[in-house]
Amino acid sequence: MSDLHHRVEETQAILARIARDFSPAVFASSLAAEDMVLTDLILKAQLPIGIFSLETGRLHAETLAMLDRVRETYGHEIALFRPQPDAVDAYVARNGLNAFYDSVEMRKECCRIRKVEPLGRALAGKQAWITGQRRAQSTTRAELAVQEFDAGHELQKFNPLADWSEENIWEYLRAHQVPYNALHDRGYPSIGCEPCTRAVQPGEDVRAGRWWWENPESKECGLHLVDGKLIRIKSVAA
Repeated sequence: MSDLHHRVEETQAILARIARDFSPAVFASSLAAEDMVLTDLILKAQLPIGIFSLETGRLHAETLAMLDRVRETYGHEIALFRPQPDAVDAYVARNGLNAFYDSVEMRKECCRIRKVEPLGRALAGKQAWITGQRRAQSTTRAELAVQEFDAGHELQKFNPLADWSEENIWEYLRAHQVPYNALHDRGYPSIGCEPCTRAVQPGEDVRAGRWWWENPESKECGLHLVDGKLIRIKSVAA
């Protein structure tokens, strides 16, 4: 059995268990490569797992185009959660449109308004949520568990691709002809908001293009933090 085939079977089993034991569950998609693997697995298996994305108002046009690609390929509409307009307006009026470049605090406040608060609404009333995070993506995710308890939202959190490699992701996408964000072909292995993401250079960490002006230790937007810290627990066996 190939490495990819084994990982796919494991991931399918995890997703089926989530759908069976943790309903209602949702998958938070950033519309990047990892998330398209999970989208493909969820939709082809017709699992009762909702899929949503955080439309921050600062995404690349190529990322937004993925919404149409998913609709065209799978006949599925991804739910969108947007920031509260009043909160965005107040931040911009008080600090300026691109104040996130000024300090880590300003950047995290922007992420809180545009991503963290909408995430809370997306997860309301759910028993579990799913992400496309992988251990190989960055030093901050090196101890990522497949299953965790999200104390901030008080529900189970699953990272089914935690032990997938970059090669696994792209082998799956190509083998199954899964649509993916065009920015990946332009040197963007990790894609966030347009002003906070750049292409990476050969040999750089896959998340080096995210908030590139900050130290690597601070490169999380807050979606996977509790009280400002990454919280990891042991994996829970299926």
